[in-house]
This record gives sequence, structure tokens and C-alpha cells, in this order.
Amino acid sequence: MDVRLTAEQRQLREAAAELADDLGPGSVADLDDANRIARLEKAVDGTGFRTLRSDGASGVEVAIVAEEFASGLVDVPFIGPVLADDLARRIGKPLASAPDISSVDLTESLAGVAESPAELDALSPEDAARWHALALTATTADIVGAARGTLTLATEYAKVREQYGATIGSYQAIGHLLAEGLALIEGCTSVLRHAAWAVDELPVDAAVEAGRVAKIYCARSALTVCETSIQVHGGIGNTWECLAHVYLRRVLGATEAWPAKLEELTIGLS
Repeated sequence: MDVRLTAEQRQLREAAAELADDLGPGSVADLDDANRIARLEKAVDGTGFRTLRSDGASGVEVAIVAEEFASGLVDVPFIGPVLADDLARRIGKPLASAPDISSVDLTESLAGVAESPAELDALSPEDAARWHALALTATTADIVGAARGTLTLATEYAKVREQYGATIGSYQAIGHLLAEGLALIEGCTSVLRHAAWAVDELPVDAAVEAGRVAKIYCARSALTVCETSIQVHGGIGNTWECLAHVYLRRVLGATEAWPAKLEELTIGLS
């Protein structure tokens, strides 16, 4: 496995990040901006990101877009449509509309997601398992992206918030928290990249196992990073106006979609 992204994959990441930065919500109030959401929906629909799999994209490329969208809190559907696209490609016909999965996520990133669509019954066991591996990977990428986004939010806040005549980021207590968060995200990136590669490259049982390992590891790490972000923000971190809770909600929502449990693993993970 070569963990390096190709030139095309780096361009894909840059395009997804730019879209999220331009049209994603910059505040909690922006979540109710219908005009912004309409422009974001049009932009995402026009990129072809939702049909990546039928266009021949790999699991790595799906994960790249999911991660960047979560980091920028993109609040129009992506995971549901891209999984529906993959399933439709496998069965050879469009899917019926899926019911929305309930979620605490204010960005509604899981809109249109169906964890066990009826069309799965039309697939061979291997194809169904491959689809499951992709679902695990896509939601794990969402978790990692949200964790990265909230750490960036906390880091930027620590650069400008002052206490006792100095920015709070200059104090070791804050700096160590942020450094630990960055280390956790680096570990998540590695395990996510392996799971995304495994979707298409490993035997199907190994691909599902890699997805479960990544989901468990990243969900735990991301929760710690989200708690760190809220802590770094201090009192404002517990208010509705701070985006930290929006990231936390997105992590919790993605964690509960296709949840993975330790007892499902054949390898040790404590």
C-alpha cells in the first residue's frame, strides 16, 4: 500500500476543500441560511462528487471528499448519495429514495442514508460486504474531517483569545492539549487511509475488518478532540453560538451510522 496521494487525488482534495471553505457555514447562524444552502447544493451537485463510484473512483477518493466536507461542515447530503450511487452501480439500476436516518447532527450530513437498503438483498454476499466496507469508510472519513475541523477552530481561537496579557495558545496547558489533538488526528488519518484503500484492494473480509478498526479508533479519538476543542474555548465553548458543538454532533451522528464494536473484531484493539 502506498499511502501517498496521487496528483489527481490531491487536486480532488483541494477542490472539495475549496468548495467547503467557500460555501460551508461559518457560524451556527449560517446553518439557517437558505440561500447559502441552495448555492452549496447546486455546487455539490454540479461537481459530480456524488457519483464518484459510478465514475470509477476508489474508496480513497470517496474518503478524501467526505473528510474535507466534514472539516468544512458541508451541510448538504454527500454520504447518502455516494453510497446510493455505489449500490446502484452494483445492481445496475437506480435506487428508490431512502428514508433519512435520525441524527443529532445539525448539518444533516446523513440525510438520505439508509443503513440496510432493500436493494442489498439483490447483491452477492461479497458485493454487499464491499458496500458495507465503503459505508464504514465514508462515515469514518466524516468523523476524522469533523475532528480536524474542530481542532482547527480551537487552534485559531487560541491564537487570538487573550488572558493575563497573552494569547491562551502561548500557555503550555493549552498548547499540550492542541498538540495531543493533532497527534490523535494524525493517527486517525493513517488508519482511515488504510481502510479506504482496503475497500477495493483487500479481500472482502479484510476490507470490512479494516473499516471497523478505523471506525472504532477514529470515533474514540475524535470524541477526545471534540472535548478538547470545547475545553480550549472555555465558557464560550459551551454556548450555542460556538461551532464546537456542531462538530461534536457531526462526530456523534457519523459514529452511530453503521456502528462498529470491539467484539466484532478478530484482532486485538484496546
